[in-house]
Amino acid sequence: MSTSLVKGGNVGLHAAGLTGSPLQVRLSWQSSSGVDADCSALLLDGDTGKVRSDDDLVFYNQPSGGGGAVRHVGKTRGPDGTSVDELSIDLAALPDDVGSVVVAASADGETFAQLGALSVTLTDGQAEVGFDITDATTQTALVFVELYRRGGVWKVKGVGQGWDDGLTGLATDYGVTVDEEPAAPSPEPTPPSAAPVSLEKRRLIDLEKKLQDRPAVLSLVKSAGVSLTKRG
Repeated sequence: MSTSLVKGGNVGLHAAGLTGSPLQVRLSWQSSSGVDADCSALLLDGDTGKVRSDDDLVFYNQPSGGGGAVRHVGKTRGPDGTSVDELSIDLAALPDDVGSVVVAASADGETFAQLGALSVTLTDGQAEVGFDITDATTQTALVFVELYRRGGVWKVKGVGQGWDDGLTGLATDYGVTVDEEPAAPSPEPTPPSAAPVSLEKRRLIDLEKKLQDRPAVLSLVKSAGVSLTKRG
């Protein structure tokens, strides 16, 4: 069974035959210029429509969220030039306060107008729901679909909404605190100049040893934000 969504349209998952779990959500595109894209998911609070914490952004640097209910599976490329980036979403395992999951993608340094055959497919192995995006222009981040809970029933909506400021703009609008720039590397320490051998030097060395022997202070401070810089 196959169901096609239009922009703004929605369908109940059970009505579309998607009764299994987890769902495999596959974003696909074609590129002749080497432009790449990366999928992501945002787990949103049912009351606020925002993430509950920065942990609710699932993407290449943070591949799991919702206690493992949403996972970034990874990317494959077919011989026909089609690239696929996949998420696994177990709706039954989501925390009760998660009311929706936004499935999005960001173009790696370029716009989605440079990618062809943009589509997303949701499948449980038996049935599938698909949504094509044909009107992308200057956007560097796009929401493809939103899975949302309404009256105890999960539905999926075709969105196709875009941002011109990439994953940073998308994530920020949904409440994620983003570390936009990677931290600058610390400068190399200047080698100390040789000091004359004296009693004073021995006292300094003795003091340093005592300080080193003190137990380290455990930092409970969380880093300021989520880094969107791709690793590897």
